[in-house]
Amino acid sequence: MVRVGFGYDVHRLVEGRELWLGGIRIEHSLGLLGHSDADVLIHAVCDALLGAANMRDIGFHFPDTSEEFHGIDSKVLLQKTVELIATKGYRVGNIDATVCAERPKLKAHIPEMQECMARVMGIDADCVSIKATTSEKLGFTGREEGMSAYATVLIQKDL
Repeated sequence: MVRVGFGYDVHRLVEGRELWLGGIRIEHSLGLLGHSDADVLIHAVCDALLGAANMRDIGFHFPDTSEEFHGIDSKVLLQKTVELIATKGYRVGNIDATVCAERPKLKAHIPEMQECMARVMGIDADCVSIKATTSEKLGFTGREEGMSAYATVLIQKDL
């Protein structure tokens, strides 16, 4: 049995925070604001995985009102999400994700993000597609006020 899920996340860019995307730290003058490390890419993937398994969303399982998750590394959330879907017999098939950001340019970082996320999920890096785009200077992304990410996932259950 296979199921498909879709996830979306957005975080504001601010001074004084590190920029974490796809589980890796990227040098940039701004970072993403959030209760955790605000890794917008991993959060979108978690939502997609949980949605595919019909297990609600990231905020339900890891609420931003909980001190337990304050400042947490999003790779931990991703690992816990994979463990959650496994309780229903699902495993990750593949991920197709897009990060929308004007700066920094992400192309050079994508292979490392793929390797990192694949390692956390226990899958082959070839099963993690990450793309980067801009919004052509339009909207909050174009004004560099924030970043967003979209993810589509396929999960599998052996019958």
